Amino acid sequence: MGWISAEDALVLMGTKPQTLYANVSRGRIAARPDPEDPRRSLYRRDDVERLAERQRGKRAAEAVAAEAIAWGEPVLPTSISTIRDGRLLYRGNDAVALAEAGTLEEAAQLLWDSAALPDFSGADENLQSGMAGAYLTIATMAATDMPSTGRAKGVLLGDAARVVGAISSVIATPGNGAVHERLADRWGRPEAAEPLRRALVLLAEHELNASTFAARVTASTGAPLSAAVLSGLAALSGPLHGNASQSMRGLVAEAERVGAEAAIAATIRQGLPLTCFGHRLYPEGDVRATALLGAFEAPTLYAELAAAGERLTGERPNIDFALAAMTAAFDLPEDAPLQVFALARSVGWIAHALEQVETGALIRPRARYVGV
Repeated sequence: MGWISAEDALVLMGTKPQTLYANVSRGRIAARPDPEDPRRSLYRRDDVERLAERQRGKRAAEAVAAEAIAWGEPVLPTSISTIRDGRLLYRGNDAVALAEAGTLEEAAQLLWDSAALPDFSGADENLQSGMAGAYLTIATMAATDMPSTGRAKGVLLGDAARVVGAISSVIATPGNGAVHERLADRWGRPEAAEPLRRALVLLAEHELNASTFAARVTASTGAPLSAAVLSGLAALSGPLHGNASQSMRGLVAEAERVGAEAAIAATIRQGLPLTCFGHRLYPEGDVRATALLGAFEAPTLYAELAAAGERLTGERPNIDFALAAMTAAFDLPEDAPLQVFALARSVGWIAHALEQVETGALIRPRARYVGV
């Protein structure tokens, strides 16, 4: 057993003298007079090292937790989806492969781990269409639906299909039939049905993004599945998430004026981020964008922007670029990317809500206070 001076103890602990003396007074660190100078004290090395190790662990945990909030280490266990080696996997199945022929209904069956194919048919209730209708419809359901806790999964799957069906009834044409066909019908673009089908499958789920985390936190309180989806819709509406495709409008307008390469070069010279290019989870390129852009012929200007962007920055177009290009190619409504995103991702939000309900745990992180 060794004894060390106050100076050495403070170095080991990386703290202030007051903290050392407080630990001594609380019996956490043993102290004794220094035989060579009774006015000074010595401190038991084992006690100091134990507390120092504990402090290092605490700081490391705080750092990991803080970093995890922004593209950091995983913070929640899930068996729903992941991005590994540049591939998006839905319960271990390649999402790009699934999108080759699959439908949103089939993606939901897989993501919800359901034995039956869900029915997303919706009745025409003469509600406002588009995103405004989606918010109104789901908010009304959230205010009246049953909580998710204490109810069997089979019952919750019925709620889940009803929620997605409600969204589809205001974003797509109400009634029966595959969602992508009803969506193309709503916009009077039957030729867009196949690209829309592929987009819906590719956008159905994407691990723990901002809107999914919001939905999952809501579900952890025992709130109805519709309330979890409402939280997801709220987060999705931001320009850094589901509305990111809107940021393409300025770049496209500039490219129409001066050309694609000049427009991108000007953006780079101004030190501005090149919108809708690159994705931190796909260093080699967003596979969803590649898969969606392969389903239709992009307008010439978009093709030129994609080529110039990759040539000048090394970054490839992401899914937001692909949605904007699809919107232009088929002359879809201006907010079509957000509508497609919302309808598709409601499936993923519900998958996470169902998984969270099964855990029975409340998501309640702590804040690291830095105020006065």
